[in-house]
Amino acid sequence: MARKSKQPGGHNPLTAHERKKLLGAYGTTTARLGTDSQQKFGYCCLGLQPAADPVATPSGHIYNREAIVSYLLTKTQDYKKALAAYEGRQTQRSAKRQKLTKEKEEEQLAQFERKNKGASQLSDATHSQALVATTQINLESRETATATLKRTSYWLSEMQPAQQDILDTDELPPKRPASPMSGEPLRIKDLTPLDLRTDDAGGFTCAVSDKSLTTQPVVAITKSGQVMLKSVFDELARPTMTCPITGKKFKEKHVLTLQKGSSGFAASGSVTAKKYRPTMT
Repeated sequence: MARKSKQPGGHNPLTAHERKKLLGAYGTTTARLGTDSQQKFGYCCLGLQPAADPVATPSGHIYNREAIVSYLLTKTQDYKKALAAYEGRQTQRSAKRQKLTKEKEEEQLAQFERKNKGASQLSDATHSQALVATTQINLESRETATATLKRTSYWLSEMQPAQQDILDTDELPPKRPASPMSGEPLRIKDLTPLDLRTDDAGGFTCAVSDKSLTTQPVVAITKSGQVMLKSVFDELARPTMTCPITGKKFKEKHVLTLQKGSSGFAASGSVTAKKYRPTMT
């Protein structure tokens, strides 16, 4: 058995390994991502596999048509359910407001009848002023006590947000599903089919130069679906605004910049991943 002074953690200061072992479960952790953890060009952002029937969104992300259409269909069905639930909550809130308004009117009518049928007052003005002042003092005292209780005893069940408060802040669900990557509203007609060419190894290549597409900037001509390197596009296609493969004319709005692939090098993009965890404070 090793001596006590030679055991791990038996000396001060701690080594980097001991500090990482003791504090590894607290605080935000950061990990460096390698090439295998990065998204490759031409891979579906949902299936993480080479896109068999590739389509691109306006943000430049590539998906397999079957995967993105299934995603949009599922989200559309979820939207219909959320909309029905929202309308039900709105109807419930409207009915509750009408009920409260009716009860308030009935209470005012009852007070009016009690006042008319009751004994005569020596001074109606004095009696009314005193009643109003007393009621106002009681309301202010009650509101002050409630505010103090909320501040000091927030864990009590009666101090939690009421259902009516939640209904008042309810928002209408978005009309269109959000893109899985960019979060922007997405429709099926926004998808652009791509003509991605592959080599013998299964990698994707430029339609003009036949170079492999890895981490270089890549553009697509939405009118023809051709995918090529940005350098090749600037040299051969942009001067004449004609697709080098199909010969079709296109406009600047038909040029879509695709999301390029990433590697383990810092210059290719974000290579770190962070995960938030509670800190020792």
